[in-house]
Amino acid sequence: MTLDDFDSDACLIYGIGNVGRQDDGLGWAFVDWLQAEGRCSNAEIQKGYQLLLEDAELISNKERVLFIDATKEDSVASFTLERAAPKIDFSFTSHAISIPAIMATCQQCFGRLPVVHVLAIRGFEFELEIGLTPAARRNLDAATAHLLP
Repeated sequence: MTLDDFDSDACLIYGIGNVGRQDDGLGWAFVDWLQAEGRCSNAEIQKGYQLLLEDAELISNKERVLFIDATKEDSVASFTLERAAPKIDFSFTSHAISIPAIMATCQQCFGRLPVVHVLAIRGFEFELEIGLTPAARRNLDAATAHLLP
């Protein structure tokens, strides 16, 4: 899979994060890179601090979705790119809902489900500070290089 697979108006690329919390800004940094490089100009591109229940309706209108988010998981060395599956879980609060729960809500409420992939990029520092750490920047570079045709 490459970025070319998402360069269509039937696709959504959604960066999740908060640039004011260091490496939590990886999702937005990926979107910024896409736009600076002029890639996926036909896709709908969004940035959000967190997923919202309303995002189930947003993805219901798409054929393919790529979510990009930072991860703190020690098992992720640099990044992972995986296909997501819908799942009703108990992640929903006023501040968080998981990608699988958004997908399950989309399927339940709108009777359709796009193909969803998640690009999780390893971050290291999440304090109140603007700017990615050098290690997170290297992981972002590795992820973007992996997705180039």
